Amino acid sequence: MANLLWLQGGACSGNTMSFLNAEEPTVPELVVDFGINILWHPSIGLEIGDQVTDLMNDIKAGKTQLDILVFEGSIIQGPNGTGTMNYFAERPMMDWVRELSEVAGFVVAIGDCATWGGIPAVPPNPSESTGLQFHKKAKGGLLGSNYKSKGGLPVINIPGCPAHPDWVTQILVAISTGRIGDVLIDDYHRPKTFFTDFVQTGCPNAISFAQKVDGHFGKRGGCLFYEVGCRGPMTRASCNRILWNRQSSKTRANHPCLGCTEPGFPHHDLKKGSVLKTMKHLGFLPKDVPTGVSKFGYYTRAGFEKVLGGLERVTGTMQEHFETSK
Repeated sequence: MANLLWLQGGACSGNTMSFLNAEEPTVPELVVDFGINILWHPSIGLEIGDQVTDLMNDIKAGKTQLDILVFEGSIIQGPNGTGTMNYFAERPMMDWVRELSEVAGFVVAIGDCATWGGIPAVPPNPSESTGLQFHKKAKGGLLGSNYKSKGGLPVINIPGCPAHPDWVTQILVAISTGRIGDVLIDDYHRPKTFFTDFVQTGCPNAISFAQKVDGHFGKRGGCLFYEVGCRGPMTRASCNRILWNRQSSKTRANHPCLGCTEPGFPHHDLKKGSVLKTMKHLGFLPKDVPTGVSKFGYYTRAGFEKVLGGLERVTGTMQEHFETSK
């Protein structure tokens, strides 16, 4: 049996809502089939007030074993590094997290706010929010770049706004069954199982991207990168392999990917685009031009493909009109 404690900092509870809707496995299956004992969770825990405080003090004292510490929301350090903007159980939440991380078998950060600060950490960041082991793309955060849990791993980051529920429950299963050591993590401590492919993988508009065919929000038949700023080509996540609600994803619903699993989210780089500024091209990014192909040759071919793709769409529209008018 693995004891799990779930705490929440500067959060909207979106990741809790996602977690409670998990399907493979579900939350009840985590408990019944995989032996995860949820010591306390802010939304479903039975304990209140002093009972929660006593539980955490027992964990710190070694009276209660803590196998998995899950944290949702940003670490609020304001004002002036005191953490008193976010009090919990008569102390700054960041102090609880720092001390519980020292005795935890594994630490898991759920969602963008917990992984690298998320929306609260966007400048000017009056709450002095940060992530557990990252601040945006820079290692550090509350616990510092060298932190490792008693299990020998750094903070396991499961980003997203919110994170996909099955990413969360499947990593918790890997920990509870002793297989987390087999799960490779990338430079941002994300499990490669879910964060290797780009969102573009499995996107129905991928061909339109290759042909440089523009698309428009809510309208089928084109890539949303060029006119709407979809970040699917540069965002690592399995949204189109492990569908949301087993049904769809943003790009399958013809909504642009916002890049919410990347440490820059919400992106505000005026050169590379943002959720407020549409990107028109990938620029100097390696994915823009395939290895071994000249930039001139690639763009020349892409131009022809765009023209041909446009002609195919026009021809298809004319054919559809002809068939309808008969």
